[in-house]
Amino acid sequence: MQKNGAWLVALVLAVGLLFPGLGMAQEQEAESETRKQWFPVDSLNAGLGEVPEEVKRLTPRDSIRSFQALAEEQDFAAAAHLLNLSAVEEGDQEWRGPLLARQLAEVLRRGEWLNASNLPGRQDAAIEDPSGQHPLTGEPRRDIELASLTHQGEVYDIRLGRYRVDDEEPVWLVTEDSVTAIPTLYEAYGPSLLEEYIPERFKTSLGWLEIWEWVVIPLFLLAIGLVGWGVYRLVGLLADWFPAGWSSIFTGRIDGPMALLVMAFTAQVLLDYVVSFTAVATTFIRVLLMVLIAWGVGAIALRLVDTILLRVTRRFVGEIDDTKPWDERRLLTTLYALRRVIILIMVAAVSVYVLSQIQLFETLGMSLLASASVLAVLVGIAGQAVLGNILSPFQLSLAKPIRIGDLVMFEGQWCYVEGIFYTFIRLRVWDERRLIVPVTYFISKPFENLSVKSAKMYRTLELVVHLSADIDVIREKFLEYAKHEENVIEHHKL
Repeated sequence: MQKNGAWLVALVLAVGLLFPGLGMAQEQEAESETRKQWFPVDSLNAGLGEVPEEVKRLTPRDSIRSFQALAEEQDFAAAAHLLNLSAVEEGDQEWRGPLLARQLAEVLRRGEWLNASNLPGRQDAAIEDPSGQHPLTGEPRRDIELASLTHQGEVYDIRLGRYRVDDEEPVWLVTEDSVTAIPTLYEAYGPSLLEEYIPERFKTSLGWLEIWEWVVIPLFLLAIGLVGWGVYRLVGLLADWFPAGWSSIFTGRIDGPMALLVMAFTAQVLLDYVVSFTAVATTFIRVLLMVLIAWGVGAIALRLVDTILLRVTRRFVGEIDDTKPWDERRLLTTLYALRRVIILIMVAAVSVYVLSQIQLFETLGMSLLASASVLAVLVGIAGQAVLGNILSPFQLSLAKPIRIGDLVMFEGQWCYVEGIFYTFIRLRVWDERRLIVPVTYFISKPFENLSVKSAKMYRTLELVVHLSADIDVIREKFLEYAKHEENVIEHHKL
C-alpha cells in the first residue's frame, strides 16, 4: 500500500508540473501570434489629449485618407494624432505634433504620389491574393511601407505601424522612425523658393493639381522649350563654323540630342532650387526628364557610331575583295553590332525606370508577371517575331557568317552587304539596286559568301570539239588568253 501511495503521489506531481508547462507554452505562443498583429505599447501621444472624432485610424487606408483630408483642411492638430510621437517629449507633443504633421503633409504632397486606395482596407492589412501565389497571402501585418524617399544619397522610408494600448482597439499610425525622419525629408521636399510668394488662395486643389500649378507648369515647360531651342540653334551654328569634315558632320547631327540634354538638366536644377510641384506633377516631370536624358545620351552615342560608320563605309564598302584586309570588314560589322547594343540598352533602361515610377507591376499584380509559365506564354506568343528580329542581328554579329562589304550570292543575286540593321539587311546588287531582306528570312536561307577567305574562285570551262581536234593547240591558246586576262590569277594552277 505504501508503494502504491508513493507511486500515486509521484504521478500527481508529474501531471501538476506538466500542465503548467503546457499552459505557459500556449500563453507564449498566443503572445507571439499577437505580436505579429500589432506593436503593444503602454501609451500613445499622451500629450495630445483626446482623439477627435474625425480621425479614423482602424485601417491603413482610413489613416492615410484621414490624414490627407485633415491636411487639406489645415487641421494639423488633429492630423498629429495619426503620428506616433513616442520620440517626442510628452510636454512638447502638443506643439511639435502639428508641426510634424504639416511637414509630413508637404513631404507626401511633393515626394511621392500616394494613393490611399492602393492601401489595405483591412484592419490586419493582410494581403488578399485570389490566385494564392503571394507567399504572404492572408497573413496579418503590423508594418507597411508608404513611400521611400531619397535625400543626399540616403534612403528614408515612411511607414505605417499598427499599435495597441492595453485592451484598446489597435490603430495605424506613422511609425516612430518615420516621424524622426520628417524634418530631414522636409529640407529636401518642403516648399520651394517660388512657392513662398504664392498666395494661399491659389494653393487649393483643382483636380489633380493646385490652382497655381495649372498656370506655372505651362510657363515652366515653355521656358524649358525656349532653352532647348536656343541650344539647338547654337549647336547648328557651331556645326557651320567648324571646317568641313567629320567634326562638322558629327556636330550637325547632335543638335537635337544636345538640346534635349540641356533641357533636362535645366529643368532638374529648377525643380531642385527654384520651384517644386505636387507629387503627381513631379512624378510625371521626373519620368519625362529621365526619358529625355536617356534619349539624349543614347542619341549622341548613336550619332558618334553613325559618323564612324559613315567614314568607314565610304572607305571600304563596295571595294572589298581579296586585296582588302579582313579586319576592316570585321571592324565595320562590330560597329553595327555596337549600334544595336546602344539602342537596346537605352530602350531597356528607360522602360525599366518608367515602369518602376508608375508602379505598373503593382497595378497588374507582381505575382502574375512573376509567374514563369505566364511570362513564357506572353513572350512566346506576343513577342516571338519581335524578339526574333532583335536577337537575329546579334547572332550575325557574333558568329559573323557575313560582314559589312562581303560579296555574297543570295537567291541568285550577286551583291555586297551594305548594312546589318535591327530588323533587316541591306544588300547592294551589281546594278546598284538595293535588296532589303528581313534578318530572320536571310539567316533561314542558304547563301554563298564569296569573301569569307578571299574573293577568288576556281571556274571550269567545257568545250565541245571534234574528235580530230588538236588538244595541245587548244590548251596553248587557252593559256595564252588566260594570261592576258586581268581577272585570272595564279596562272601556274591553270
